[in-house]
Amino acid sequence: MEFLDLPQQLSAVGTVRLPGSKSISNRVLLLAALADGVSEVRDLLASDDTERMLEALQALGIGVESLGAESWRIRGCAGRIPVKQAALFLGNAGTAFRPLTAALALAGGDYTLTGVARMHERPIGDLVDGLRQLGADITYLGNEGYPPLQLKPAAIRPDGVIQVRGDVSSQFLTGLLMALPLTGETVTVDVVGDLISKPYIEITLAIMARFGVVVVRDGWQRFTVPAGSRYVSPGTLYVEGDASSASYFLALGAIGGGPVRVEGVGSESIQGDVKFAEALAQMGAVIEMGPNWMAARAPQGGLHAVDLDCNHIPDAAMTLATTALFARGTTTLRNIASWRVKETDRIAAMAIELRKLGAEVEEGADFIKITPSTLKPAAIDTYDDHRMAMCFSLAALATPLRINDPQCVAKTFPDYFSCFAAVTRAAPVIAIDGPSASGKGTVAARVAAALGYAYLDSGALYRLTALAAQRAAVAWDDEAAVATLAAQLPVSFSEDDILLAGIPVGDAIRTEAMSAGASQVAALPAVRDALLFRQRAFNTAPGLVGDGRDMGSVVFPQASLKVFLTASAEVRAERRYKQLIDKGFSANLPDLLSDLQQRDARDSQRSVAPLRQEADAYLLDTTALTIEQAVNQVLAWQANALS
Repeated sequence: MEFLDLPQQLSAVGTVRLPGSKSISNRVLLLAALADGVSEVRDLLASDDTERMLEALQALGIGVESLGAESWRIRGCAGRIPVKQAALFLGNAGTAFRPLTAALALAGGDYTLTGVARMHERPIGDLVDGLRQLGADITYLGNEGYPPLQLKPAAIRPDGVIQVRGDVSSQFLTGLLMALPLTGETVTVDVVGDLISKPYIEITLAIMARFGVVVVRDGWQRFTVPAGSRYVSPGTLYVEGDASSASYFLALGAIGGGPVRVEGVGSESIQGDVKFAEALAQMGAVIEMGPNWMAARAPQGGLHAVDLDCNHIPDAAMTLATTALFARGTTTLRNIASWRVKETDRIAAMAIELRKLGAEVEEGADFIKITPSTLKPAAIDTYDDHRMAMCFSLAALATPLRINDPQCVAKTFPDYFSCFAAVTRAAPVIAIDGPSASGKGTVAARVAAALGYAYLDSGALYRLTALAAQRAAVAWDDEAAVATLAAQLPVSFSEDDILLAGIPVGDAIRTEAMSAGASQVAALPAVRDALLFRQRAFNTAPGLVGDGRDMGSVVFPQASLKVFLTASAEVRAERRYKQLIDKGFSANLPDLLSDLQQRDARDSQRSVAPLRQEADAYLLDTTALTIEQAVNQVLAWQANALS
């Protein structure tokens, strides 16, 4: 599985230009396709969801032409779909699947609509029931009430009033409203029950109006599409920036100091998720806003918890769940039942992952309560859900994270993590690599003390793994068994010792036998994988000094400073000899020299993370240097790197 490791972030400040709104993009594409005339759509979101819609429109015979720079020319069909038989794969794009189902059910063709496995678990029965009231011929090809679907030509009979439930997904009502002008008759839709996600219906109505169809609305319970309604291209349309995507960066500003400014959406937006800024303000954040921009910064004294009805911001409310990790008190998010039928069951998924971080979580059918605690490093599963990945990135402002399957953000925001990195500042790392007995451990520890940084002796982790394997009677070349031990290694570092399962083992892991064992287990790929995130989890505020053999090449390739510290083999052997004698161990200098030379060869020639000087690493030869001179040189390089 692919993953992205995020170090702890120290602050957030900067400006982000948002990608186009997914909700607006796919609505505009479909209506442009159904309209009379040619439309040019500018600033369209480039994502998996819009790609599925564009592919579907092309398969249906709609003229689709890329103009470059996220602009497209769509030649509308005036309500007459050219291709009458097609099989469409729509991935996990609900904003494509639901509206296309409605439009094609009324278009008089033979169509099969399928998606990924998760799409086949997302309900569509209420939309199908509404379309069947008009005479549509729709067959479930799998489970009743769920995709995939078979649509057949049928005699459409608009008879005045149809009904649709409003308490599962607003996309059902959206799909019906966008398709009804194809009937040419007056049709009224009555919403049964409370309508959720009302702002998304407002987006639908606003875009339909741009294409010449004005829906008559009686509150939130009755919507009428007048007879003779037809879509007409407005010419050129600009897609607003995505307000849901804005929520992550506004939250970053509110948590990480700020200000963080987002451009492309603001006070004049037609998207309901701009009201996320109001929710953030209720938590204490300082919000500023203009017609096409918003900005947030942290309040003095920090954020505080809220108890909020989130019906009006269903997607952006997910960001509040992780923002709650930084707020005093218990945050309660209510009226979020729609989370259960999204790309995953978002209430259940959110609860599982928040608990991994150490938060106390209570979940219900339509609510979630989050009480923060001291956050701990965790590997976050994303459930093939773009919003899970983006929401949980916020937790990196408190602790290192691993985001599994980070590419799922391509659904709506392919460049998300690049934008995240552009406005955040990670805790710095000094990576010191070098051969055994070169003095890197002593230098690294003293540099860390001088800067007030944490210290990571990566070699100790491999020595500890070798010791744990020995005590468990596991052979050092048994890759699977050693990797299992490494993944569960109960290690902690005290001020003056290293503890394994609470027992001091500082001296035990420094023997020549454990040095040899560490070298052997370090050459096993599965062991290195198991220890990789454990090492990266040491990268916390205010910074880290790590020493080892692949700190700069593998573990911390983005380190602010990389040093390759070495010395002649003879000098290193003498240092190791003196170290062992001082600790009361017996030692033989010629044997130590031979062992070091053999280990150098083994470490530099191994296939996995070999010992080498990185191209961007400073070379520090300590053969003729004192410890103080070496430490001062590293500190000087770090000061220059941070200046």
